Amino acid sequence: MTDNPFFAPSGLPHQLPDFAGIREEHFLPAFTRGMAEHLAEIEAIANNPEPATFDNTLVALERSGRTLHRVETVFRTLAGSDATDGIREIEKEIAPRAANHRDAISLHRALWERIKQVTASDPEEARLLERYRTDFANAGADLTGDEQARLRQLNEELAGLATDFAQNVLSASSDSALVVRDPARLDGLDEAQIRAIEKDGEYVLPLLNFTMQPALAQLTDRGTRERLYTLSVERAPANLDLAARIAELRVERAGLLGHPDHASHKVSDQTARTVEAVEERLGQLVGPAVRNALKEAEALAEQAGHPIEPWDWSFYAEKVKKTRHDFDKSALRPYFELDRVYRDGVFHAAARLYGITFTERSDLHGYHPDVRVWEVFEEDGTALGLFLLDPYARPTKRGGAWMHTLVDQSFLLDERPVVVNNLNVTKPASGPTLLTLDEVRTAFHEFGHTLHGLFSAVRFPRFSGTNVPRDFVEYPSQVNEMWAYQPEILANYARHHETGEPVPAELVERMTAAARFNQGFATVEYLAAALLDWSWHRIGAGEAVEPATFEERALESWGVSLAQVRPRYRSTYFMHVFSNDYSAGYYSYVWSEALAADNEEWFAANGGPTRENGDRFRAGVLSVGGSVDAMGAFRGLLGRDPQMGPLLRRRGLE
Repeated sequence: MTDNPFFAPSGLPHQLPDFAGIREEHFLPAFTRGMAEHLAEIEAIANNPEPATFDNTLVALERSGRTLHRVETVFRTLAGSDATDGIREIEKEIAPRAANHRDAISLHRALWERIKQVTASDPEEARLLERYRTDFANAGADLTGDEQARLRQLNEELAGLATDFAQNVLSASSDSALVVRDPARLDGLDEAQIRAIEKDGEYVLPLLNFTMQPALAQLTDRGTRERLYTLSVERAPANLDLAARIAELRVERAGLLGHPDHASHKVSDQTARTVEAVEERLGQLVGPAVRNALKEAEALAEQAGHPIEPWDWSFYAEKVKKTRHDFDKSALRPYFELDRVYRDGVFHAAARLYGITFTERSDLHGYHPDVRVWEVFEEDGTALGLFLLDPYARPTKRGGAWMHTLVDQSFLLDERPVVVNNLNVTKPASGPTLLTLDEVRTAFHEFGHTLHGLFSAVRFPRFSGTNVPRDFVEYPSQVNEMWAYQPEILANYARHHETGEPVPAELVERMTAAARFNQGFATVEYLAAALLDWSWHRIGAGEAVEPATFEERALESWGVSLAQVRPRYRSTYFMHVFSNDYSAGYYSYVWSEALAADNEEWFAANGGPTRENGDRFRAGVLSVGGSVDAMGAFRGLLGRDPQMGPLLRRRGLE
């Protein structure tokens, strides 16, 4: 295919992929050519007769594989956001090939020997050299030939299993959807929500990625709530055996790499460093969270007049907030219209803190008609990059919300960032898109990741944007959440979609007062998932596992097995850890939140969302990516190590 769009850089602004010209038949030829080109470049670097230098080895590595990178980023985008049957078939074929390709590089002995000979001449070069040496060592570069052969087999099988797991979850969102024929059973949902899920005389509510479906807070019919909850927790049952097999292979791989279990291997290169540090942090939260959740359960049972089951919790939590604080979060939805939330909230906060501006580019197109594109500019008019927003749920899109890049910023390659945010908001059949309070918070959260990508100002692609330790990457996004509730920011975007009237001050006060209720539940729900992930990956070599009982035993051992509060993700749909890169890493959210809560108090103590504070945060954290030590960046901003007090205060658990 001489006209394959992946064979050359895109000619669109900032190298935005030409999605209008990309077809499914382009992917396999581009992967094949991209891998071949990349391996040829690797051989040339490894076999260069000249002595190893930083430029002819590490810089050459940073420049290599551009065709493959172009096709991988686009394909990864579609596999997550618009996975047609054709894309899913290609994914099954490509996943093991991609694993083999990565191994061909990271286990290349001549290349590894060359990397070990390189020296650096400045701090950023020294950082890159250190990261390459760590990456290769952790990938098994020092293993014997037989050990490397087994490692390749493990990586290939794991890649295939992860793809199967993800595709099963995607199918289950539709296959296990709640189907209702009588709209009376959906009482509690508003008219627009009901219209949006009507299909051929039935009402179909697909499952979102987590256990507690949002509709559980609204549905008045207890039987419908129970059905929806049961469908959620029992979906994708075949994935339980896949999860056990993935865990088994991961512990074997960890053993090859010199670690007693997968968690020990993964955390060794994070800011936490040790399993003991992670377990101490999570353990500090279990007691306060469980005590608060049990108190909340008593309040809910009193409100309901009967014992609380898991499918009752969200519904009666809203009732308690209404009783105690006269707060009904559904009353906020008319004030949270999607366009205004972004234009006058998310973008406004970024402009206020960092001086950037946004211009929608209707002439540029994404991979789906729902995707919108903005060009982002510095205060002086210099182009910074592109921001793409894909807000709506659809059957071909995985659940949850996430950010990723289509183009990574790099001075070496003269590339500016192109960043995508995905949400999973139900698209209305007609009229405006009104968000829930949680969806507003998610919009600000994901845009925090976007700022991390947009503000990247590093030389090497390896350090671009969010290429930081996994237990640090959520810190900037959690900091950005705080602006959603900042009074002056909230007042700018929270306006009634029909009248334009600002959200009443008393409603905001009631929202703030009600916010701390249910934090016990939220924390236990999260901790149960984090500790479930952790338990799967603390399994030792040869340790027998019974998949059907493993989950409950793990939760009981950590003291987070509450009948009314189940994990945010159960094993069979825990995409973060069985198909994405968060294995033994779901703890990262609360690890990062400790940093974010500390930083939130720093902002408050220094005047809030001012340009001076924004510039300091941008320069010290957002722009440096992985080019400096992550915790060093935090200490440079706050002048000390993080503390737990702000996190406990933020969650109302002190």
